[in-house]
Amino acid sequence: MSDRHLIEAALSEHSGRPFTIESQQSIGGGCINDAYRIQGNDGPSYFVKANNKSFLPAFASEANALRELAATQTVSVPEVIDAIEGENQSYLILEYIEARSSQSGNWETLGHQLAQLHKIEQPHFGWQENNLIGATPQPNPRSQAWPEFFRERRIQHQLALCARRGYELPHAEQLLEAIPSFFENYTPYPSLLHGDLWSGNVSFSSDGSPFIYDPASYYGDREADIAFTEFFGGFPKKFYQAYHEKLPLDSGYERRKTLYNLYHCLNHLYLFGASYAAQAEQMTRQLLSR
Repeated sequence: MSDRHLIEAALSEHSGRPFTIESQQSIGGGCINDAYRIQGNDGPSYFVKANNKSFLPAFASEANALRELAATQTVSVPEVIDAIEGENQSYLILEYIEARSSQSGNWETLGHQLAQLHKIEQPHFGWQENNLIGATPQPNPRSQAWPEFFRERRIQHQLALCARRGYELPHAEQLLEAIPSFFENYTPYPSLLHGDLWSGNVSFSSDGSPFIYDPASYYGDREADIAFTEFFGGFPKKFYQAYHEKLPLDSGYERRKTLYNLYHCLNHLYLFGASYAAQAEQMTRQLLSR
């Protein structure tokens, strides 16, 4: 069966009636997967991500995270149709949501809904499986101790990946030793996180309602999600005001957010190269000077 027919079969099973692809439109913006909007003979459109066949476990992990986020009934995510392996590629099939400009989106609602998401807890940090942050492996073993989890499974993990590509961060060992000090008098609970929450993974539907996608979910300190919203310039002020109304941040957040964003900076260094090296070094110096 051709890949096209496999996609049609998955959508036929989902909808309960025969589905035939009538049109396919390429969608840009991603740097990891190909993406398409497909339209059938009638009914809704669907969003399809495509990558090589070895990427199927990553699509399955993303589908699992989207389903878990959806089950909270807090912030909206695209409905998962299926993750399938074709003859030539693997595919993730999702609901297609028509998006409008983020400038006219309801950022207050997003702030309130994200706070509700972050109230979803479990006893352990981590996740039921390892997943990806972008295209980078993200280990998620269960842990009782957040400082150790973040040090070993986030910062130390990224430092090792960067070292394999020739990027050695000055004062890395000193930083690793200092990480527990950022959590003195602060004990976060394991909150359900989106995990990769920046403006490129947020959109608004035609009525202005927010939805999020491309998760790298795990249970961790909610500050990690909020910190990354600030990494590329930040969300509108009304988003943060709405979030704080429902779930105020600890007074030590301003100190820790640089640590949380170093994880993402190191990931970008690993994925995209030396243009992020100076920023990672500057962030490390800033953290060690406090």
